[in-house]
Amino acid sequence: MYTYGPVPSRRLGRSLGVSPIPPGTCTYSCVYCQCGRTTHLTDKRVSFFPKNNLLSEIDERLKTSDADCLTFVGDGEPTLSKDLGWLISNSKQLIKLRQVLTPDVTIPIAVITNSSLLYQPEVRDELRAADIALPSLDAGSEKIFNKVNRPHGRMKYDNMLQGIIDFSNEYNGKIWMEVMLVHGINDTDEALKDIRNALNQIKHDRLYITTPTRPPTESWVLPLPPEDVIRAQEILGQSIVINKKEIGRFGIESFDNAQQAVLEISSRHPLRLEQAFKIEGTFSENGTVEKMIDRKELVRVLYNSTDYVLPRHLVKT
Repeated sequence: MYTYGPVPSRRLGRSLGVSPIPPGTCTYSCVYCQCGRTTHLTDKRVSFFPKNNLLSEIDERLKTSDADCLTFVGDGEPTLSKDLGWLISNSKQLIKLRQVLTPDVTIPIAVITNSSLLYQPEVRDELRAADIALPSLDAGSEKIFNKVNRPHGRMKYDNMLQGIIDFSNEYNGKIWMEVMLVHGINDTDEALKDIRNALNQIKHDRLYITTPTRPPTESWVLPLPPEDVIRAQEILGQSIVINKKEIGRFGIESFDNAQQAVLEISSRHPLRLEQAFKIEGTFSENGTVEKMIDRKELVRVLYNSTDYVLPRHLVKT
C-alpha cells in the first residue's frame, strides 16, 4: 500500500500518510530515524511507482477516511519522488471534489521533508501546492549536520540551508519548522545558538522542538532531559515542544486482520506495545502480537522506559 493510517500525529491530528518512495530510500541516514537504517542512500529523484496507481489509492482512502490531514511523508525523503508535485496538485483536486459533497470538511495537504532537496528550484515549485510544509533543520553547522543527519556525500549544509531560506521566501502556505534534538550531539549551547542563527534567516509560522520518543536507528541515541529541553527553548526562542507520546487511534479499516495491521503500521510508525495490543483487540484477535513476537516477525524493543514492537527488519543487529 502507498497510503497508511490515519495515524495519530502530535502536529497534524489524524494524518493519512502517503509514501511515494520505497522503504529505506533517503538523502540522509539520520541517527534518530524511527524507520530503521537507510538502505538506499541517494540524491537522485526518480518516479518510483506508477503515479496514477498512487492517486487512485489516495482517492479510495479519502472516500472512507476521517483524516484531518493528507500527509506526504514516506519511509524516507518524499521529495525524492519526481511525481510529488503532480500527486500534490491532483490530490488537491480530489479534495475539492469531495468538498462539493461535504462542504464542511476541509483536509489540508502537508509535506514532511528533511529539507535536503529544497535547493533545487523544481522541488520548491512542486511543494507550492501544499498547504503546510514541515521542513527539518537539525543543525546549524556542517559538522553537526554530518553527525546527526549523515547525508549523502553530495549533500552540503550551506546548500540545504539556502534551499530552506529560498523556499520560505517563495512559499505562500504555512511553514512549520522542526528541530530534532539528540542528547550529546546538537544540544550544546553552541550548537543551539548556531541553529537559532540559521532559523533567524527562515520565514516560518511555527517552530517545533522534538526529541526522540520512539526507538531510533542507533541505540545510543537518547532524548533530552526535561531541563535541557527548557534550555533549548530559551535559546531557540518561541517554540512548541513535542516530547510526549502520541495518543489516539490508528486507521485499520483497510487491513484484513491484526497481523497485517500491526506489521504495516509498525513498519512506518513504531508501535508501543499497548498500541499493538489495542489493534489486535479491535480485530478480536487477542494473542496475535505475542505470537508474532514468538515467531520473530516482531521484535520487542525497550526505549526510554517504554516497550515498543517493530518488524524484525527494522531492528539493527
